[in-house]
Amino acid sequence: MLLVAPHIRIPLAEFEFQYVRSSGPGGQNVNKVNSKAQLRWNPTTSPSLLESVRARFLERYRSRLTTEGELVVMSDRFRDQAKNTDDCLTKVRDMLLAVAQPPKKRKATKPSRAAKQRRLDSKKRDSAKKQNRRWSE
Repeated sequence: MLLVAPHIRIPLAEFEFQYVRSSGPGGQNVNKVNSKAQLRWNPTTSPSLLESVRARFLERYRSRLTTEGELVVMSDRFRDQAKNTDDCLTKVRDMLLAVAQPPKKRKATKPSRAAKQRRLDSKKRDSAKKQNRRWSE
């Protein structure tokens, strides 16, 4: 079970893992062991997601989805298959946490009278400074 938040729990059965040979350091071990983890998950059909979370996820990570709507996450940071699998799950958890809470609505604000006055005084000061630089005949 991937526990993202109290209201987001995804059973590991929804994830499909594949393991392939990894690139990078590892000596001859790289040529023998399938340590790179590749996670596939379809958020569009996942029954574990709330509709609001699903909509935010699909909008934010639309470019990361395949044409079938699957999210593909890979990890070859470690030489160990289990650590790379955990790393993939951590990446998915972080992505879901980023969209778990709805964004806060922006409250329109106006500058105070004092702030407006400070801005105008600053503009007058700068204008006078430049006026003094001019060459007069």
